Amino acid sequence: MSLFKVFDISGSAMSAQSVRLNTTASNLANADSVSSSIDETYRARKPVFAADLDQALSDRQESVGVKIMGIVETDKPLQKEFNPDHPMADAEGFIYKPNVNVVEEMTDMLSASRNYQTNVQVADAAKQMLQQTLRLGKG
Repeated sequence: MSLFKVFDISGSAMSAQSVRLNTTASNLANADSVSSSIDETYRARKPVFAADLDQALSDRQESVGVKIMGIVETDKPLQKEFNPDHPMADAEGFIYKPNVNVVEEMTDMLSASRNYQTNVQVADAAKQMLQQTLRLGKG
């Protein structure tokens, strides 16, 4: 495998983790939002990743990057709370809160951040190896 391919692979991983961080930030920003109906309530979002196997199989490569398939809303139930004094309460006195688990989102944020940092280190190591190879050619 060429060292240049390492940049493509770690770049796809950094892009995927960036999407993961953005969805986590969106979930955390909306964790305390309130709605007066189920249809208008924010639902937690998660990115869906897959190995880019089509490219790997067609090119017969041993390395595979990450492909972002999309972002989906989770199926966890929304929180329904009886609070007739709330200004957003429906006719029956209920408010609806998102299905965002803040602890889970913080864990995802830390994991995505560490994965991103690891891929930066991989790209940096590949860069250093290429620089050393160029120095060998000078001598």
